[in-house]
Amino acid sequence: MNAITSMRVSPQAAREQGTNPPDPEVVAAVRRRRFSASYKLRILREADACSANTGELGALLRRESLYSSHLTNWRRLRDQGELEGLQPQRRGRVAADPAVKELAHLRHENERLTQRLITAETIIEIQKKVAGLLASTLGSASTTEQP
Repeated sequence: MNAITSMRVSPQAAREQGTNPPDPEVVAAVRRRRFSASYKLRILREADACSANTGELGALLRRESLYSSHLTNWRRLRDQGELEGLQPQRRGRVAADPAVKELAHLRHENERLTQRLITAETIIEIQKKVAGLLASTLGSASTTEQP
C-alpha cells in the first residue's frame, strides 16, 4: 500500500519526505547518426589493423559506439567501389540529370514535328489530286466550249 500512496503524493510532499518525484520533462526524439565517408574509411582502416585475438576490434567498436554490422556494410560498399555509398544518403526522389531531361524533351518534340510533317504531306497529296481533277475537268470543259 505504501507504493500506491507514494504515487499519489504531490511533488512538494515527495520532496519533504526526501524522495525525488518523477521528472515530467519530455525527452527529445533521438536523431539517427550519420557518418561521413572519411570517418567510415578511417574506422575501416583501424578495424583492418586490429588483431582479432586480442580483442582490439571489440574495444574499437565500444569506443566508437558502433556495431559489427556497420563494419560489414561499410566493407561491402568499399569492396564494391561504391564511394557514393559511403556518403550519407539523402532521402527522397533522385534529381534528374539535365542531359536526360533535355533528351526526353527533344525526343517528344521530334515526335510531335514528325506527326505534323505527315499531316502536311497528306494535305499536299490531296491538294495535288484535287488540282489534277480540277485541271482535267476544266480542260475538258474548255475544249467543248470552243466552236
